[in-house]
Amino acid sequence: MSPIEIESRGVMASAADTMRTDRVDAEPVISVVVATFNAVASLDRCIESVVGQTYPQKELIIIDGGSNDGTVEILKANNEKISCWVSEPDRGIYHAWNKALLKATGDWMCFLGADDFFWETTVLARISEQLRLLSPSIQIVYGQNMLVNDRGEHLYPMGASWKKLKQKFLTSMCLPHPGMMHHRSLFEEHGPFDESFRIAGDYEMLLRELKHADALFIPNLVVAGVRQGGISSNPSSALLVLSEARRAQRMHGQRFPPLPWMWSMIKVYLRFLLWNIFGERVARSALDLGRQMLNQPRHWTKT
Repeated sequence: MSPIEIESRGVMASAADTMRTDRVDAEPVISVVVATFNAVASLDRCIESVVGQTYPQKELIIIDGGSNDGTVEILKANNEKISCWVSEPDRGIYHAWNKALLKATGDWMCFLGADDFFWETTVLARISEQLRLLSPSIQIVYGQNMLVNDRGEHLYPMGASWKKLKQKFLTSMCLPHPGMMHHRSLFEEHGPFDESFRIAGDYEMLLRELKHADALFIPNLVVAGVRQGGISSNPSSALLVLSEARRAQRMHGQRFPPLPWMWSMIKVYLRFLLWNIFGERVARSALDLGRQMLNQPRHWTKT
């Protein structure tokens, strides 16, 4: 089947085109990139959360991997709301994001999953206020993500100040990536995402910059709602995450595994044991009991 591609220049794209300027105080154009595959259940909410932003200088780019579940019909129905969309087979999420980078016209890029959505209509407006004041040395800006389960319950916010996370980031992907702002120069300097990664390509990309530089955290701002499930709750997938994270660390000069990474591996194998010996239900209860003893919010029994 030949690829489907539509590049409509509606309201969002027009705003981006007309606001390109060299003025220092200009409102930055923000490119919102969404990679999808068979996302019919959640894509509408994601699109509306972008379209509903009060900030006008934005564009929405959706790269679909050749869905066959009705996703393409949603894209066609929202054609006037999307700056550019493509539906064709791809090699995974990082290939999709790299294709989007070639189409994006924004000063800043952010990435959402089809299950993600901007938390409030003023998110981009609030972020843009910070972007206009940034030092040129800052190329990464982030807030918090709210973890949401399949029942729509808000579990807890994820993300903390860069001061708290700077050292931890070298040992694990502890920054909330959905909705994070990446300056265009980041990709001009470091190149595209490494498509050999399946899960940790965003971590590897950020390591290229943040092993030597700083990020900016915007306090008191939940940027996006992120649905919990799949990778984080499946021990097998968690092992893949850690394996790829370790490969990224080696690529960036960390010869020996950091202790926090080793502790994370131990916890995953403990989960395997609990799952196999007592079953998933009991394992989830035991894991949440441990979290409560550490004064952390319940997680496993709510997802």
